[in-house]
Amino acid sequence: MRFDGELAEIRFGTGLSPRLPPPVSEADMLKRLQGPDDAALAFPVPGFDETMAGARTFWQLQKERRQQEGKPGYEAADKSFKNFRRLRNHARIGWHGQHLLRQIHSRDGFRERLVLFWADHFTAQGKIGALRVLGAPYAESVIRPHLAGRFEEMLIAAVTSPLMLHYLDQKNSAGPASWAAKRRKRLAGLNENLAREVLELHTLGVDGPYSQTDVRQLAELFTGLSFSAKDGFVFRPGMAEPGAETVLEKAYGGGKPELEQVLAALRDLARHPATARHIAWKLAVHFTADVPDPELVDHMAARYQASGGSLVQVYAALLEHPAAWVPELRNVKPPFDFLASACRALAVPQARIVRLKPGQMNRLLLAPLTPMGQRWEFAAGPDGWAEEDTAWITPQALAARLRWAMAAPRQLLQDLPDPREFAEAALGAYANERVRFAARAAETRTEGVGLILSSPAFQRR
Repeated sequence: MRFDGELAEIRFGTGLSPRLPPPVSEADMLKRLQGPDDAALAFPVPGFDETMAGARTFWQLQKERRQQEGKPGYEAADKSFKNFRRLRNHARIGWHGQHLLRQIHSRDGFRERLVLFWADHFTAQGKIGALRVLGAPYAESVIRPHLAGRFEEMLIAAVTSPLMLHYLDQKNSAGPASWAAKRRKRLAGLNENLAREVLELHTLGVDGPYSQTDVRQLAELFTGLSFSAKDGFVFRPGMAEPGAETVLEKAYGGGKPELEQVLAALRDLARHPATARHIAWKLAVHFTADVPDPELVDHMAARYQASGGSLVQVYAALLEHPAAWVPELRNVKPPFDFLASACRALAVPQARIVRLKPGQMNRLLLAPLTPMGQRWEFAAGPDGWAEEDTAWITPQALAARLRWAMAAPRQLLQDLPDPREFAEAALGAYANERVRFAARAAETRTEGVGLILSSPAFQRR
């Protein structure tokens, strides 16, 4: 295997840039990943706890409006609530712009790609108005700090996040024999959603060695995991099912309900051989091919187990394997990756993004993702976005990409680059003869840039 910086930036990063050099080695990529998060510092997004304060304000204003119904103060209360809701929506659009700026200007593209991968692996989203804007702050607090740690640390952060507990209906899950269930007749009872997704999606995998009994036992163990608007994550012993629970033939708890027994189960699941293989397979699919090389998956899974789930070691196993460096560009970029890599290839200035008003940002850089097949931050289910190329290559989605490629660049840049130069900037040595011919034959710069961005070579990585 010979390291290829251009391929590294295309396959493992956020795309080639005319202004930023690609990495020089796998060691360079891993060193940057373990160093300061420069892109997050340059283009900040608030953390989850900070934005939960906004949710509390949302609920308070909503309550005040409800209390004023039929009274003289209703119009003012309604206006205050709607203004605050609009500002929160504008903030979400602004955070999307910050994420794009990270993708465009980062020298650590591998980090940005890993954030997208893990945020998708641990998909969580708000299902009510106050929490619907919290996708970006969730990734900021749950995903980014744990990219270079152990998998179990990220797993625990995700499972105990208020957004995950809300999304999978865990907040009010109570053990059938719990103190709360005996005192409060209106409790919904035991909810298995979180337990099932932790086993099926987050750790062991859909074909993992667990049964419905394990799901039920883990769900009972999870009772007590909750959150409040004031305090964020909380463990409520009164809602926990008393007694020991047995998951994969190992017992947890049995005494006074405590959070530590839940964390112990999560750590054991994170260290399970089936989890090692599931995580290795997902990473290999995401970065290499829909059907990854079995030897690559084996190599990564073995490194996962040998290192106790050290993610840096798993990434190193990925980057050192020859199967990761097949020259053919195979995986189709999902819509966000396509749009972001296009902006990076165009070297869209920070000032241009910052000057966009919320409506302009939405129209130009956020709303177009939906017809491409990716309603940003709102995947169809807890399994996140599809990895299969066929999910993104549909007539409607391709038409949406073409429309964006032909129209958006001239709205983002005052002067578009010469298509011949742009082909080199966007694809380097991966600009094939078809791309070069399109660049030479284009009648206008708008047409040439659009054709390059629409080409199969640019659509894949």
